[in-house]
Amino acid sequence: MARESCCAVIHLKEDNARFVLLILFLVTYILVGATIFSAVEREKELEEREHYDQKLKHFKEMYITNRSELNESVLMQMLNDYSYAKTKGITENHRPRKNLPGTIYFVSTVVSTIGFGMTSPSTQLGRALLICYGLPGCAACILFFNLFLERLITFLAYVMKQCHERKIRKQKIQNGIPATAAVDGRRPSQQSDDNLDNWKPSVYWVLLYLIIAVTIITCCASAVYMNVEMDWDYFDAVYFCFVAFSTIGFGDYVSSQDADYDTNIFLYRFANFIFLVSGVCCIYSLYNVVSIVIKQFLNFFLKKLDCRCCHRRKPRPRRNAITPGQLRTATSGGKRNNNGAQPATVDVTDVDSNYDSETDGRRMSGEMISMKDFLAANKVSLAVMQKQLYETSNKSRGAPGPGGHGHSHHTSNGAFGGGIGGIAMLNNKLAETERRE
Repeated sequence: MARESCCAVIHLKEDNARFVLLILFLVTYILVGATIFSAVEREKELEEREHYDQKLKHFKEMYITNRSELNESVLMQMLNDYSYAKTKGITENHRPRKNLPGTIYFVSTVVSTIGFGMTSPSTQLGRALLICYGLPGCAACILFFNLFLERLITFLAYVMKQCHERKIRKQKIQNGIPATAAVDGRRPSQQSDDNLDNWKPSVYWVLLYLIIAVTIITCCASAVYMNVEMDWDYFDAVYFCFVAFSTIGFGDYVSSQDADYDTNIFLYRFANFIFLVSGVCCIYSLYNVVSIVIKQFLNFFLKKLDCRCCHRRKPRPRRNAITPGQLRTATSGGKRNNNGAQPATVDVTDVDSNYDSETDGRRMSGEMISMKDFLAANKVSLAVMQKQLYETSNKSRGAPGPGGHGHSHHTSNGAFGGGIGGIAMLNNKLAETERRE
């Protein structure tokens, strides 16, 4: 017993250690990726910024200082250049996006699959690196979300179980059951443990708690964004939180992109990181729970439909097919062998029997047939072949068959007879068809 408890503790520590190692791997992966992208893309960003500054300076000198006549085509070209520079974040009021802090933000949006789009690789090498970098990073981040979901659900289940146990104790006290009373020779603690072992938290309560958590994070983050970001009202901040937390990432609103803020820039960026990580984790967990609720609703709706197309059809019998699961046992209808012994539980003469699995012949997606099922099916095939060999041997010697009458090597009509295994089965079937005709 002590060994089992020790193994449970070690297993719990191993799971937590795996989660911590994954966090360290993601942090290292993001830092290394940010350093690489900064080295590859920074020079291109500086060139584009310098090119835009020269165009803007030339435009000011020509049409503001010298007051030259402004052409419409020149104005449209300048507006296009400004729009491109604003999109790339190379204007004066935007912070650099290809330095180390900017690329950390960039690779974080890549691995988390948010992808705001305000920063993208500008060089061919950077785009090739993004393809190689994104796949393992996104996979590790999704694994992190799954492990986070496991711990969140475990924590919620533990809290709900404690509340349920406290509720049971209050009910016992209200019913006047003493704490030292025993029922069926068991103490009250053992009875409560038995009740709690079969208890599972409701998915709807978990859904409610996740909605509350997401709402709290969204409200707090929106209040911060509204006060720090320029030209953002509260609804714009809520809209950004949903787009970012749900990893939709349109990119029309992006936080922490201005060059200067009235508040502490480092504190604001850290708070922004915490909001994004916690929001994405909670929304991802909410997605999984909502998918369970939707699946339950669909199952309930299908049960309520009164139409034949919604009923499950039994699978058609398959001859000589290997099916997973336990094979159906059958008897040979009271027949006995030559030595008078009862035949085996599997009737080898029933070649057309449908050996259905426990799941009515259906196999879950990705499930492969086990070696046990394969050997069991082959055992039936070997028994059929042995029987055919025995009958063929008796026919060749003119020995009496099971009915006591002698059989020639051919059938009574001189057609379709003999053979071993599958050929014999086919001949028997054809012979039966010919006799019916």
